[in-house]
Amino acid sequence: MANKKTRREFIELGLKTGIAIPFLFSGLYGCNSATKQEQESATTDTDSKKLNILILGGTSFLGPHQIAYAMSRGHSISTFTRGKTLPSVHKELFKDVERLIGDRKDNLKALEGRKWDVVIDNSGRDTEWTRKTAELLKDNCELYVYTSSTGVFYPYLGGDFKESDKVLLEEPENVSKEEELEYWYGVMKATSEQEAIRHFGEDRTIIVRPTYMIGPADKSNRFIHWPIRLSKGGEILVPGKSDDKVQYIDVRDVAEWMIRLIETKTTGTFNAVGPNSTETMHTFMDKAKQSFDVDSSFVKIDDYDFLKAQNIYYIVPWIIAEGNNIGSAKISNAKAKANGLTFRPLTTSIKDTHDWWNSDAVSQEQRDAVEQDPKSILQREASIIQTWKAR
Repeated sequence: MANKKTRREFIELGLKTGIAIPFLFSGLYGCNSATKQEQESATTDTDSKKLNILILGGTSFLGPHQIAYAMSRGHSISTFTRGKTLPSVHKELFKDVERLIGDRKDNLKALEGRKWDVVIDNSGRDTEWTRKTAELLKDNCELYVYTSSTGVFYPYLGGDFKESDKVLLEEPENVSKEEELEYWYGVMKATSEQEAIRHFGEDRTIIVRPTYMIGPADKSNRFIHWPIRLSKGGEILVPGKSDDKVQYIDVRDVAEWMIRLIETKTTGTFNAVGPNSTETMHTFMDKAKQSFDVDSSFVKIDDYDFLKAQNIYYIVPWIIAEGNNIGSAKISNAKAKANGLTFRPLTTSIKDTHDWWNSDAVSQEQRDAVEQDPKSILQREASIIQTWKAR
């Protein structure tokens, strides 16, 4: 399929269709989400070489958490962006960040003739962008780290997807608009991985494939339903069958692990997937409920036809397990865990996200756009539950 989308078209279509794709958005809003204790413990490790790190992107969802952790360990940071997105997560740290301005589409001049120990490619939204930056930097950086996605495994028609399994390298013909987006995204990420490896070699490339990332500063609003809803208590709609599996990971767990991989020069391809062990939507909810000291009960709706009739196809981390998404929560994280990936408690992720959402980092207008949206599940929940009970 020759149809090539721009980043803007890609995001707009994703918003219109409501498709849940791992690492689809990079959120702007944020707060200082690492505690003092976490920052202090992050520095205890530490006889490793202090690195000069270039981040392509770095001002949105994942990047500021990487920067906070890297700087706490003594590394220095440069970012390369268009200069249009101001950081708000850990914004106090950016006074010590070298900020380079350009455009990955057609202006890489700020990167020419410069050397870094490592480049982290967070803004790889086009295979050609990855090719050009990898080609330019291959003799001036020791390692290339590409932030990919478990979307490379789409369509998810199997299970226990391992890093060595086949990935999506070509878009099929005659697919729906929704499928077109997911196929395009998977191909873009998979072929970008190849470009990074082609120019730097397998021994100098780290590929990290996050699943659905949650946590402070997530602009996608795909997960915020749960911190908002759980904090209020009462009867809570829980979609999905008792054996529907879910996968997710705190953005900070991904960010910090990526810096540790760089420090140890642990090259290779890794699925950045949590939780630590297999979890269903029901066990997720049992854990998540403990985030707030309020009375609540669950109304479990396991009828897919009913859910689809109510326009409920996903509330991340739950995604309706049918069709091309039947195995989307069956990605193996064994290799990542063996190489140091760790996980915060779910309650920490939910409480921190809730605190961020209700902080000055998010405007009341932004909160209202989600919480007061008449089409949202938050607003429709009571009616849906009533219909379910009366069916």
